[in-house]
Amino acid sequence: MKQITFLLTAIIFITIQSVAQIAPDKYYIQFTDKNNSPYSIDYPEEFLTQRAIDRRNAQDIPIQENDIPVNTTYLQGVAATGADLLFATRWLNGVTIHTTDQDVLDAILALPYVANVLQLQDRPDHGKKEFFEKESYGPPYTDADFKNTPATGSLDYGAAFGQIDQLNGIPLHDQGFQGQGMVIAVLDAGFVGAQEHPVFDSLWANNQILGTKDFVNVGGNVFTESSHGKSVLSCMGANKPGEMVGTSPKASFWLLRSEDVLSENIVEEYNWVSAAEFADSVGADVINSSLGYIDFDMPQWDHDYADMDGNTAIVTIGADMAAAKGILVHNSAGNSGGNATWPWIGAPADGDSVFSIGAVDIGDNRAGFSSIGPTADGRTKPTVMSLGAGTTVAYGTEGVGPGNGTSFSSPVMAGMSTCLWQAYPEKNNMEIQEAIKESASRADNPDNLMGWGIPDFGEAWSILTTIEIKAGDNESLLHVYPNPFSGSLNVEINGQTGSQARIELLGMGGEVISTETVDLLPGSRGTQVFSKLGHLPSGIYFLRVITNGFVEVKRVVKQ
Repeated sequence: MKQITFLLTAIIFITIQSVAQIAPDKYYIQFTDKNNSPYSIDYPEEFLTQRAIDRRNAQDIPIQENDIPVNTTYLQGVAATGADLLFATRWLNGVTIHTTDQDVLDAILALPYVANVLQLQDRPDHGKKEFFEKESYGPPYTDADFKNTPATGSLDYGAAFGQIDQLNGIPLHDQGFQGQGMVIAVLDAGFVGAQEHPVFDSLWANNQILGTKDFVNVGGNVFTESSHGKSVLSCMGANKPGEMVGTSPKASFWLLRSEDVLSENIVEEYNWVSAAEFADSVGADVINSSLGYIDFDMPQWDHDYADMDGNTAIVTIGADMAAAKGILVHNSAGNSGGNATWPWIGAPADGDSVFSIGAVDIGDNRAGFSSIGPTADGRTKPTVMSLGAGTTVAYGTEGVGPGNGTSFSSPVMAGMSTCLWQAYPEKNNMEIQEAIKESASRADNPDNLMGWGIPDFGEAWSILTTIEIKAGDNESLLHVYPNPFSGSLNVEINGQTGSQARIELLGMGGEVISTETVDLLPGSRGTQVFSKLGHLPSGIYFLRVITNGFVEVKRVVKQ
């Protein structure tokens, strides 16, 4: 992961003097510094939840100055001019505001700690949303459709079976990894219908919706203006057996509205960054963003292809920063693959640390609308693919049917990634992403149409589990092979620490399934074969070796 830096000179600012006297509504205020802040990196609990701190600690990510909130004195100074404060951004060190008063803007620019003022919006209700306009929905499924869906594994997926089976995610669910204890932040437009739709009944009943926050309007309601976020959420969190079960039905969710469906203005990129910062602060493990930015109502802010270099768009800078904080960031690749003049991904899918998800159909073919790479600096995009042509999604307040768009392939992938990370909490976000890429159908020859291809989560599980056996490696007491295993398991123990070792095979709950003792000679290796294990159910087990006060545990997988 490359280091994220911010250069104010790399951002084009339009100062107030160049803006028409009838001021537009929204601006971004860039501060010069965070001097004299009441906060300190030595006391992160004052501005981050313990869960956010724990995520950093688990991945050896230090608390940095960009974690510190914007100086409250600076915010108070801007508010004192008469401006309405919208949303601060600690990563960019600024704040968005609303005003229509030129005198207010002049007063802000005169503040000694204000570096510049950036115009963000001038036509608030143009309604231009090409990303959404290129998506479509089919008629809702009927009871007869649900009766024809296969029932397999521990969950009855209903019409959503295909999108999970295509990723070989069912074995992961069958082992109990369905998102428990993991937190996903959904950055989207409105979530109209999510409170009423029966596929979300268990989310509300089990308090899996941790909260909501509107980053379009201060104190606003996320259950307004658009149902796009609801359909996205259903790909992960739906849990109505026989009708629709998502890819992470037992995860917990924050519903964050950053997208204003009534316009397409660059302020939404700043909304996105503020929402991602909030997701970070409350300890989210995963972000799903089914959003993308290319063109705006104010043409001077339109992105060109050169901007898709992973370093230019504000939303991409924010997405890579979220990844740098240990969050696994998923974003739709985009729906412009059929556009002759712009077939490429949009921002923030161009981020180097962003998991950019393209769309395929159920036959594993790339959907024609799915955006392609490379990035402007030559990197392969999209990253991987999942079902986005005919994805089962929630409609209205009770229906379920097919949806078309990378808006849906992204959350399908995000939910499965969440379950994989649940199984391997000791891994960091990039290790999870790399294992998924390595498992995918085009891993040996990735391209700019489908990236690394369609992942196999059973294979990704094995990749993360595999223990490399190195000749002459005496650092570990215990080497286990093959892993995954089927009928028998070889356990090789370094004998330099004692003359006898006890080996225990444990279940997921810590119960002892089998115990063996092996005699060792100092400086030698002893091998014990656990045989007749074919009767064990498929799943995760642990091998523990105890010898002369030394204890080592290895995770093993029964196929």
